[in-house]
Amino acid sequence: MTQIKAAAGALRQEPGMWKTISSAPADIDLELAVIDEDGCHALVFPCRRRDDVWIDPRDGRPVQVRPSHWREWTPTTRANGH
Repeated sequence: MTQIKAAAGALRQEPGMWKTISSAPADIDLELAVIDEDGCHALVFPCRRRDDVWIDPRDGRPVQVRPSHWREWTPTTRANGH
């Protein structure tokens, strides 16, 4: 549990404003963050919420992920590694 709390704290320190996953809007490209045994990771591709399913908007396929946070997807941000 300590690792999860520490990892969540790291998300707040990254550039951009991360928001809790419960507030994620539907049908727009989002950058998602996940917390796993290795820490916090932002996905390197956009995702969209459709009902209770996350999809990859590039091909429409479901993404098997349990995200913890989100922020607006911006190709500029991803190109800079943030």
